[in-house]
Amino acid sequence: MNIQSYIKHIEQLDKQYLWHPFTQMKEWTEGPPVIIAEGRGSFLKDISGKWYIDGVSSLWVTVHGHRKKEIDDAIKKQVDKISHSTLLGLTHPPAVLLAEKLVRIVQNFEGKKLRRWEDKKFSTSQPLNLSTSQLPDSKLRRVFYSDNGSTAVEIALKMAFQYWRHKGVKGKKTFLTLNNAYHGDTVGAVSVGGIDLFHSIFSPLLFKTFKAPSPYCYRCGPGKKYPSCRLFCLHEMEKIMKEHLKEIAALIIEPLVQGAGGMIVSPPGYLKGVRKLCSKYGILMIADEVATGFGRTGRMFACEHEDVSPDILCLAKGITGGCLPLAATVTSEEVYSAFLGEYKDLKTFFHGHTYTGNQLACAAALANLDLFKKEKTLNRMQKKIDLLKKELEKMNSFSHVGEIRQRGFMVGIELVKNKKTKEPYPLEEKTGWKVCCRAKEKGLLIRPLGSVVVLMPPLSISHQELKNLVRLTAEAVKEVTG
Repeated sequence: MNIQSYIKHIEQLDKQYLWHPFTQMKEWTEGPPVIIAEGRGSFLKDISGKWYIDGVSSLWVTVHGHRKKEIDDAIKKQVDKISHSTLLGLTHPPAVLLAEKLVRIVQNFEGKKLRRWEDKKFSTSQPLNLSTSQLPDSKLRRVFYSDNGSTAVEIALKMAFQYWRHKGVKGKKTFLTLNNAYHGDTVGAVSVGGIDLFHSIFSPLLFKTFKAPSPYCYRCGPGKKYPSCRLFCLHEMEKIMKEHLKEIAALIIEPLVQGAGGMIVSPPGYLKGVRKLCSKYGILMIADEVATGFGRTGRMFACEHEDVSPDILCLAKGITGGCLPLAATVTSEEVYSAFLGEYKDLKTFFHGHTYTGNQLACAAALANLDLFKKEKTLNRMQKKIDLLKKELEKMNSFSHVGEIRQRGFMVGIELVKNKKTKEPYPLEEKTGWKVCCRAKEKGLLIRPLGSVVVLMPPLSISHQELKNLVRLTAEAVKEVTG
């Protein structure tokens, strides 16, 4: 079979048997797909030999580039020993060593900078009358593995719920989340999500939550302006906390950047304000760093930017450098200790996954974290972040670019029909999708979130590759929007 026949064969089988995620399959079958055959550095090659810049890190996961030798070698070395054994009743070195390394990384910035529980702790006037002895330990030190971001979030939600049960506070059984939030696609994760486009169809399946305003300054609901608003959205959040204190087990938030909501970057001080409110009202704080973790914002974790430490931290995506599925839910000793008891007490956390703590994935993650230190990844990023900002600024003058949002290597370019009024493009015009299609023709693979064009390249991308990424994006935006 020659190459052209093989390509046609793969394409035909794909359209006959596969169901792709977040893809309207009717449209998928109408055109030829990009069939990826190889990756190298910041690039992907399709089956016919055409190379593309990987502008979204293969869905926000690739850290040090494709085919990174150190990670590949670690996986191969582990294969020669064992590929998988369960963590249910057993353990193994890669899971143990990775847990220690994750905790050390988290505690490194905690120990240097963080003072988690503010002077205004749980007020004695609060209805729950919690004593200071019940304040959670500020150190994140216990790691629970799973397979992906959604499961990391599900675990965090169940931990928070069960924590309060073990504390004898049975009324705390729901969660506070944000509008425009995205925490995954399993039912619990969807319940704490806030994107109607994705989630409204499943509303009959979801449990009740409370929604606080999103820190979406470009489209502020009350029409206020930062900083004169004095973080009005935080005041609205506090109202909800006050009114529903007895019901809220935890708040869950994507620190600094709401990813799937359109790369919405929160204003300075917002995240720290959220932490203070959680401390004030005795509400556990869950930080979903699935997308923002492992360098995406310019630091290892987004919480570091505002010296914030959550009670529960959700990690996935970049944890293995983009090579294998793995996730971790990291929590404090206080939360963990609430689950300790005699067998008959049934305090066990009854949750687990078949491939929890898989050896191959843990080996990849260990190599990934070693590379951060060996290659000084975060330090080397800083000049590239500045370069990216400078290159993106050239698009500010475009007549249909409403706002460019950037935090580190996380970028959202919001396209609008009318720049003056901020009128959005109608969904049916598929403007963001058309821009990404045009970019694909030019050798750049990116994805839209509605009318927001997303850029999130690998951290290892070179200066010249970064310039090319922005240039091709700008050309595509111009050609599609005029």
